[in-house]
Amino acid sequence: MTFVTDPRRRFGNYGEDLAVDFFRSRDFHILERNWNCRFGEIDLIAEKQNKLHFIEVKIRRSFTFGYPETSITEKKLKHLSKAVEVYLEKQVPMVRDYQVDALAILLLPEKSPEFHYIEYIL
Repeated sequence: MTFVTDPRRRFGNYGEDLAVDFFRSRDFHILERNWNCRFGEIDLIAEKQNKLHFIEVKIRRSFTFGYPETSITEKKLKHLSKAVEVYLEKQVPMVRDYQVDALAILLLPEKSPEFHYIEYIL
């Protein structure tokens, strides 16, 4: 196991840990975490009821830069779309039922995490 020294990356990993717990508690099966290809990374790939979910996870600890989901830009969506295509091309048998979602997590000091699950961002 590699120890992550970058505080931003550590915070991002913590957000993904929270996301994994969030989805598992809702009967999702986590298939992949931080799946990479030349177009970028898919934070989580999960399955529920024979449907794949490609999930972008965003976490913030303040409103300084807005809500977490506001950081999902058009550029990010293009890269995510291409990464999903690459993942799907490698699947045998071909996956037919999937969706691309986001989980925004707000972690304000002295409060429990707030989750905003957004389905079908693409």
